[in-house]
Amino acid sequence: MIHDDIADFAAALAPRRAIAGLDFGDKTIGVAISDSLRGTATPMQTIRRQKFTLDAERLMDLLAARNAAGIVLGLPRNMDGSEGPRCQKTRAFARNLTGVTDLPITFWDERLSTVAAERALLEADTSRKRRAEVIDHVAAAYILQGALDRLRNIAREAGA
Repeated sequence: MIHDDIADFAAALAPRRAIAGLDFGDKTIGVAISDSLRGTATPMQTIRRQKFTLDAERLMDLLAARNAAGIVLGLPRNMDGSEGPRCQKTRAFARNLTGVTDLPITFWDERLSTVAAERALLEADTSRKRRAEVIDHVAAAYILQGALDRLRNIAREAGA
């Protein structure tokens, strides 16, 4: 099920299981995963897109192996906050995923996540070739970490 409100997504998650973060693009899907306590996002890998059924199968295998409880999908809003064609593609991908998984899905504003990932890789003195190989799953980790931080705040507010 798709949850536009992250608080609804939080309520739908099974406890003490990882969450996956996805950076969905035209050619690749960057994948990151959290720890079971949902404190830290770790870049995992980049899936080269082929067609939806193959991409979804590979993604579901990865998420099953990590016992993921939910999916956070980066939503590429325009800088003014509006949604363009890339957001429509991402939302369509999420709708298609609901046909192959019962995991809850939510969106996280991914504006500047690739820029932040690129900056971090530059600061780590990563070669241009290596940056190209890892940028998508590092961006997925930035997306996921933002959502994890918000989920932690939601849990604090609920406990207060």
